[in-house]
Amino acid sequence: QVQLVESGGGLVQPGGSLRLSCAHSTFTFSDYSVGWYRRGPGKDCELVAMLTKGGSSNISNSVKGRFTISRDSAKNTMYLQMNSLKPEDTATYFCNVNRPARFACGSWGQGTQVTVSS
Repeated sequence: QVQLVESGGGLVQPGGSLRLSCAHSTFTFSDYSVGWYRRGPGKDCELVAMLTKGGSSNISNSVKGRFTISRDSAKNTMYLQMNSLKPEDTATYFCNVNRPARFACGSWGQGTQVTVSS
């Protein structure tokens, strides 16, 4: 089982920005459709953004215009740039391959906590 390493979370004020990273030493992100998922307090796991093998991105309506997904193949790393953060973005964020959301949070990594609060 692949263990992806998520990092970059933290405490940020509303309106602030964070960049999350998802890395693995040998997993080739460009061979798969890989996305960011999140689980907020008391909520189900949901898809936030997906980057396909071909490089197309699909962004959830709840974060469209604020979040951007990208990858650096040379570094075997995928990113989630989060701008204009809102309190409702508070969640643990996970990266995983394209799969039903209910199986995505926590199955391939520990996640990184994002807390948006003043």
